[in-house]
Amino acid sequence: MKVVHIITRLILGGAQENTLITCKLLAERGHDVTLITGPAIGPEGELFNQTKSQKYKVIVIDQLRRAIEPIKDFISYKKIKRYLRAIQPDIVHTHSAKAGILGRFVAHSLCHCEATLGGRGNLIHEPEIASSSRPSLDGSPRNDRVKQHRPKIVHTIHGLAFHPYQSNLLNKFYIAVEKSAAKRTDFFISVADAMTEQALTAGIGRPEQFVTAYSAIEEDSFLQPISQEQIKKFRRKYEIPEGSIVLVIIARLFMLKGHDYIIESAKRLAKQFKNVVWLFVGDGNLSDDYKQQVRQLGLSDRIKFTGLLSPSRIPLAIQSSDILVHCSLREGLARTLPQAMLCGKPAISFDVDGAREVVNENTGRLIEPKSVEQLTKACAELIKDKDLRERLGRTGREFVKEKFAPETMVDTIEAVYRKLIQK
Repeated sequence: MKVVHIITRLILGGAQENTLITCKLLAERGHDVTLITGPAIGPEGELFNQTKSQKYKVIVIDQLRRAIEPIKDFISYKKIKRYLRAIQPDIVHTHSAKAGILGRFVAHSLCHCEATLGGRGNLIHEPEIASSSRPSLDGSPRNDRVKQHRPKIVHTIHGLAFHPYQSNLLNKFYIAVEKSAAKRTDFFISVADAMTEQALTAGIGRPEQFVTAYSAIEEDSFLQPISQEQIKKFRRKYEIPEGSIVLVIIARLFMLKGHDYIIESAKRLAKQFKNVVWLFVGDGNLSDDYKQQVRQLGLSDRIKFTGLLSPSRIPLAIQSSDILVHCSLREGLARTLPQAMLCGKPAISFDVDGAREVVNENTGRLIEPKSVEQLTKACAELIKDKDLRERLGRTGREFVKEKFAPETMVDTIEAVYRKLIQK
């Protein structure tokens, strides 16, 4: 099959890692895969290195941005349309809010249109689309003015743009837009059952259009043991005293990610446990604010900041820790939860969205959102009991190993494609 994936940006993030794994495996299975994305702008880091030497093509549209910018959005729409006319895909598979809307509207409009352009190479920047004398996207001679069938349209729900922590007016706008896009969608893939339930409750799509495919993780790097020497070296780098119990938090330093609740909890727990350190992994626009807050509380020796870590170092960060804490207030299903479990570590999470599909009394502790009291109690319980931590970690590893395997996810996605193509 000829498949085009469209995502807004390739920053460090779960939706992006999910999409890259999907493109990689589909291409390795012999499908013709192209990924269209915008530039990775912001403090969150980027994943373009992971696209190098892959069997799929990458197109970068410079105007495709996360924020609503009408002029750039219009230009992005027109350019996505020109690329899709050239590629003539069987499937257009969209991800994230902005790319999900633009991509689905464009793909739905591609009925009896004509192909007029191409490009070249694995990584194609948008300005390269100008000349009609260029070869097609795969380097072969152009076949201009070919009739275009409408591709089948698939959208993955990694998270939903509407949520309780913004105004009702904005939520109504996002729901209306998503409902309109849903009418132009053949099938939805949710990263958690919770995403399906929330979409259907909002009137987006029909039950028979949904399937859940848990967001895949490259599991080998998390399952492979890391030496004690590597762990000691990692801890020394961030001045973590020997013998400390480390609570790791892997999330962008951004609003609604819950770092405020963790800092408040740490203020209480630091008085009770002298050997506990909190490790904040990630960066974001609230980084300076949190660092200042930690200094003012006198917790600089207890709360450490690593800044951005490359995806390849996340397994080391988790295995160098004892407990994963995740207090995001909105998340499809945070990848860091099954990642911790693959490393044999228990997870403490707010009970939001898909968290309860992996976190339970056998794998960690699920707590009420915003409850610092419950968060503090759950952390204290696991800090005090090493045997409990190890038992929860072992159970969690077995629980998520098959569910989050790349092959499991892509088998489901490929089955959806084949079902749509055969209709």
